[in-house]
Amino acid sequence: MVRPEVHYDDRDRLKRLWQVELDLFRSGRPESERLWREATPHLADGVPMLWMAKWPGPWPVYVVEAAGAHFSCVDGIDHVDLCLGDTGAMCGHAPPASVAAIGAQLARGSTFMLPTADAAVAASLLADRFGVPSWQFSLSATDANRSLIRFARQVTGRRRILVHDYSYHGTVDEAYATLDEQGNVVSRRGNIGPPVPLAQTTAVVPFNDVAALESALAVGDIAAVLMEPALTNIGIVLPEPGYHEAVRRLCTRYGAVLIIDETHTISAGPGGMIGTLGLQPDGVVVGKSIGGGIPAGAYGMTAEFAARVREGLALEDIDVGGVGGTLAGNAVSLAGIRATLGEVLTADAFENMIDRCAEWTAGVQAAIDEFDVPWQVTQLGARAEYSFRATAPRTGTEAAAADDFELQQYLHLHALNRGILITPFHNMALMCPVTRTEDVARHTVAFREAVASLYA
Repeated sequence: MVRPEVHYDDRDRLKRLWQVELDLFRSGRPESERLWREATPHLADGVPMLWMAKWPGPWPVYVVEAAGAHFSCVDGIDHVDLCLGDTGAMCGHAPPASVAAIGAQLARGSTFMLPTADAAVAASLLADRFGVPSWQFSLSATDANRSLIRFARQVTGRRRILVHDYSYHGTVDEAYATLDEQGNVVSRRGNIGPPVPLAQTTAVVPFNDVAALESALAVGDIAAVLMEPALTNIGIVLPEPGYHEAVRRLCTRYGAVLIIDETHTISAGPGGMIGTLGLQPDGVVVGKSIGGGIPAGAYGMTAEFAARVREGLALEDIDVGGVGGTLAGNAVSLAGIRATLGEVLTADAFENMIDRCAEWTAGVQAAIDEFDVPWQVTQLGARAEYSFRATAPRTGTEAAAADDFELQQYLHLHALNRGILITPFHNMALMCPVTRTEDVARHTVAFREAVASLYA
């Protein structure tokens, strides 16, 4: 397991700059502080999910309302939101078409354990975008991944799955695996309460390493390869030419089900990287962004994979097999998916999103070039990210080694104090359909100021 390196030498300067930004945050966020202190008796760390404590600053910002690419907080500050719920709000906050459909369905009833007409329309929209015909719905991409893993084990009779080092697939237990310095499969740093040693359930290979992938698959016990088409939660790591073709060929040769998780990489276009690169998975997972801001996920299968799954399911036991939940495929989620895919995250919307992201990327690159900083920036459609290394990473290990938590926290807090929110877990910015050039320009100005404070 690789631990991040220190990438900025003047730690005393960084400490002083951090203190300046902390003081600025404290003076400008008194109402957020008040609400946070009132919350702490009954919320761990004062937040509804512990990872929310990772935002930079002594307490979180409390949101009042949001629309499009902006939100306002209880202290009256307008923010450009380049985090967008870490893809959950990639369609923008409160998109009118999604809100109208969700609200109308809520007024008619929310969950029945029975289908509505929206289900087939939503499945058809997904099939058109991602190229596989048979779809089911969940409440998250995590649940969708778990379901396809179970189905892959069922149809192959095999136990283990394969993931890429430093990939991200939600809270799927099997995916919290990495490689140590000797190449052994071990639990990822920070993994909370793993149920079994990860080597029992999982094989791990570096991204872009065809030889390692074939070696792992040749053992013959891999039920499924679960992969992001580009790594996204450790910095963006793009596939090298020919890598996806090799993955498909090797999965076919060794009888493993190929599952592509497009939850983050849908930023590449209406059909994610499957659409832009013409990939041919057996299973597809999407989530977060497709529901218009409410919990939603979906998983699709080829006709052959779906038929093999269905043949192995007894109707009497179909509700107790570990796949699905009472609220999965509920009427409100399906109304949100239909409206969001049909009217919000359209091809035209992606053109604007990708153009704005190109502007963001150019702004970051300009500051890197001006101050000759040994950082790099990578764009993936409507998503882009900078990392603290001179060249783009080609593996998750390289991306992990490029992290510097204290430096990252400073840059994020600096941006937040200027009304700009980026993803707290890494240096990612995401555009929504109504992100404007002037929104991006605010980040460009602030980022240059932050880099100058460190290097000028």
